[in-house]
Amino acid sequence: FLNKGKLRVRLYVMLTARDPSLLEHWYEKGPEIGTGDNFLTIRAVKLNTDGALGSRGAWLLDEYLDRSGHSGMATQPMTYVHEVAERGLLNGFQVNAHAIGDRAIREVLNQYEDVFRKYPQNARDHRFRIEHAQHIDPEDLPRFHELNVIAAVQGIHLSSDRPWAIDRLGKKRIEEGAYVWRKLIDSGAVVINGTDVPVEPISPIECFFASVTRRTLKGEPAGGYEPNQKMTREEALKSYTLNAAYGAFEETFKGSIEVGKVADFAVLSQDIMTVEEDQILNTDILYTIVNGKIEYRAASER
Repeated sequence: FLNKGKLRVRLYVMLTARDPSLLEHWYEKGPEIGTGDNFLTIRAVKLNTDGALGSRGAWLLDEYLDRSGHSGMATQPMTYVHEVAERGLLNGFQVNAHAIGDRAIREVLNQYEDVFRKYPQNARDHRFRIEHAQHIDPEDLPRFHELNVIAAVQGIHLSSDRPWAIDRLGKKRIEEGAYVWRKLIDSGAVVINGTDVPVEPISPIECFFASVTRRTLKGEPAGGYEPNQKMTREEALKSYTLNAAYGAFEETFKGSIEVGKVADFAVLSQDIMTVEEDQILNTDILYTIVNGKIEYRAASER
């Protein structure tokens, strides 16, 4: 598809750290960047360091409120996380770790920090990420900015998880460190957004809605959960565009509509930056433009 020009979406690919032999091959080979007119890039490694809140597998500093004596678990040893972070950094790969619980996030930040200190020259523009970053201990919030680690969140998780997440974590932990986008942004951290499909709906409109309202897709509660942690509409848009491009080392050629960048954008049925909150979810995608070519056209526009 790539060689024949048939790839119609740009792919930024992560190599799974669950396959050490795969990583060995790519450490020797090195990243593949911008193949096929920037339609394919392979320059990241994906770690999976804990489970999810729903299954009580997210690794917490303290026990789950609704399961005494249980605090989740690490799904990859921290020694291996350190090894991947080190070898990834030395071989030109970005390392992105799935970490949902506050202990998983702290442990991953510890491994990253040790590697950055060991190889400061290699770490000048590493752009390592923590994927999800759902529940962060207040002590670790400033470390994202201090270490230049990107928080790769999915606003839609607030919409689907928050109604029951309080049963797992309790009110204090929810308010201090769960889905704390405002605190991350105000601390200077780079926050990028995504949908986490197929776990969540693919629509970026629904994720945008959750990011700016902190409400479920049914519109509940009216003022949003922990409304002081909402993103502004400008921040939510940036998290999906320029910040997301930065998170893939691609901000020089995409992420905004301007001369010299690729013409990748969508045309919406209404202005999500100005319509009433309750109308955001009624937004349709009319056109999807990739590299200046219409790749999708809604039935209403045909």
